Amino acid sequence: MKTSDFDYPLDPQQIAQTAVDPRDSAKLMVLERATGQIEHRIFRDLGEYLRPGDLLVLNDTRVIPARLHAHKAGTGGRVEILLLERQDSKTWLALVGGRKVRVGTVLELLDYRDGCSGIEAKVKQEKDGGQRVVEFNRPINEWLGELGHTPLPPYIHYYAGDPERYQTIYSRTEESAAAPTAGLHFTPDLLLQLYKMKVKLAYVTLRIGLDTFKPIETPEVAEHTIHTEWARLGPATARQINSTKLAGGRVVAVGTTTVRTLETAALRANPAGCETKQCGWATVSAFEGPTNLYITPGFRFRAVDLMITNFHLPRSTLIVMVSAFAGLDTIKQAYTAAIEHHYRFYSFGDAMLIV
Repeated sequence: MKTSDFDYPLDPQQIAQTAVDPRDSAKLMVLERATGQIEHRIFRDLGEYLRPGDLLVLNDTRVIPARLHAHKAGTGGRVEILLLERQDSKTWLALVGGRKVRVGTVLELLDYRDGCSGIEAKVKQEKDGGQRVVEFNRPINEWLGELGHTPLPPYIHYYAGDPERYQTIYSRTEESAAAPTAGLHFTPDLLLQLYKMKVKLAYVTLRIGLDTFKPIETPEVAEHTIHTEWARLGPATARQINSTKLAGGRVVAVGTTTVRTLETAALRANPAGCETKQCGWATVSAFEGPTNLYITPGFRFRAVDLMITNFHLPRSTLIVMVSAFAGLDTIKQAYTAAIEHHYRFYSFGDAMLIV
């Protein structure tokens, strides 16, 4: 399939720069895959489309304050460090913005008053696209709350609100450079309402990196090399998913990151050529580690029955994934309707439930 098939025109005014309040007052488009039928609702109406015995699966990752300000030792040139992936207690893969940041360059981290914090990072390795491996002179995790800033997606140009608004209410594992934005719409009251309906909750973790915003740049979708992310689906969650399926319940994935985790776990439980009774039966198996699963049209979903998601960037792997789930033509029609009905797009935007 051509990458251009996943393009669409969007007025920049429809890119949400702030989040709605309360969280569950966002618009909710309900899209029926089988018919293409669309309903326009509010997110707090979600329970009307779920059943007792369904399992809502959420990504509990938390965005770390990963954006750090620094200057070069000796020259004072300003540099911005965006932490991407921890390699050990002092070493990180980071995106470094600044001129001539070469191997051996020492970067002095700045505090909120632009004074030297006493923490330094030395560039150990250069990688493509401004990425660098940096080693701090002490473990940086304990200092992020004091020195770091919450990173925001590149299409949010200015945001002065509460940084917690870019966290889900159930976030707990500080590991990501971006939020699992489909989960931003949940409130404690809504989760309690679903619990009272006997909708069960389960959690997975996927560390979201900035590559989630990277567009597909190859002419053909299949030519794109998907990024790798670290994920975990624990034994307790695997048991919940498998027992839900056996009892006839539905697995509702909150966000594309959850979909990626669930379908990775399903492929591990049912490798190619091993989907018979002789191999044993499970929808998913527990795992922890990297996933480079690239979900494109033609993919057979094994774990996910319903998907909650936001409206995604054109030419992104995320719009390709939702098109694989609902059908490209159906998604095109849904996005056209979303534009016509003034839905808000991207991270702080409105939501879609695909049933």
